[in-house]
Amino acid sequence: MTLSDLPAVNASLNALATCFIIAGLVFIKKGRKKAHIRCMITAIVVSAVFLTCYLIYHYSHPVTRFTHPGWPKVLYLTILFTHIPLAILVVPLVIMTVIPAWRQRFERHKRVARWTYPVWLYVSVTGVLVYMMLYQWFPSAAG
Repeated sequence: MTLSDLPAVNASLNALATCFIIAGLVFIKKGRKKAHIRCMITAIVVSAVFLTCYLIYHYSHPVTRFTHPGWPKVLYLTILFTHIPLAILVVPLVIMTVIPAWRQRFERHKRVARWTYPVWLYVSVTGVLVYMMLYQWFPSAAG
């Protein structure tokens, strides 16, 4: 594997995190707390691996340009400019959600999780969309 493989790895990790976030939500709605805990821990680990790979890639490739003009660029920038601040916000939100659960303060955990899961889900899904737009659907002519 090379650094040029990391965008696809990152998209895969985001997609995997999305699956675990959704599964965790389904499990807690059904009262399956242990399955919920396993899914959410896995989503956190997968997201941490993603963040590590993302930082490694962008340390070596600090600028990524979307070169396709017109409506695809407008759509890409709209997604990107909502994705970036929410991606920054999701890290403290996840921490603020996990700590009360760890301390068995489940009412507080539930209150914060109501904000965390949609933001985390949005960030994971839009991360995949950003990858698809940059590398699959509208790749740069420069490669």
